[in-house]
Amino acid sequence: MTKSRNAPGPSSRKVAGCPAGTCKIGSRPKRNWWRIASGRRKAGTTPIPTPGRRPSRRSNLRTIRVNLFPKGVDMPERNTRERARRDARQGKAASTQAGEFVREEMHHIREGKHGARSAKQAIAIGLSKARRAGVRLPAPARGRTSAKTRRNAASALRKGQQGQRPSANRSRARLRALRREGREAASHRALGRQARSASRRRSAPDRRAAARKAARTRSQQRWS
Repeated sequence: MTKSRNAPGPSSRKVAGCPAGTCKIGSRPKRNWWRIASGRRKAGTTPIPTPGRRPSRRSNLRTIRVNLFPKGVDMPERNTRERARRDARQGKAASTQAGEFVREEMHHIREGKHGARSAKQAIAIGLSKARRAGVRLPAPARGRTSAKTRRNAASALRKGQQGQRPSANRSRARLRALRREGREAASHRALGRQARSASRRRSAPDRRAAARKAARTRSQQRWS
């Protein structure tokens, strides 16, 4: 009696985690089949790591980065950072680079992401965000603002130069507090009132020189 060619032999017995007739007894199944058999990976999906836990070194799967920091308060957008870097490459002042972050803050307030108590607070949030992003904007001089404001500005500048990321818990707390504020701080009337009050504290030659420099360095393309 001849033995059938397709009959299962002693070396091709079924092993858990392998297709029929592809694994031998005592051999380890293929890696992909082992993942499917153990339930660690499903077809067409990529596992998302749990925040606070490192992914397993045994798995070489591509992990998705989880952003724990809410946007709008401490983490600026990518376009804003790119515009600030472009201003730095063009040799513009640190205050011009920080203006990109103030502009982003005004857009966030108008879009309804959060509010602000006044236009001055909205500008201060944008300047603090710029310092934390790495813009070398110095703290206000002594006598122009309070000691607490100068201390906070110096702290934000130092942490931004060190590359220290903001705390997730504090970012969420600040965002919750700002969501309770109104949206009038980013209106044209509030910004015009803030600009007039700031210009009154400057001399006439200083205002004239600032207006001439703005006309000379104004960009020809308008941001949408």
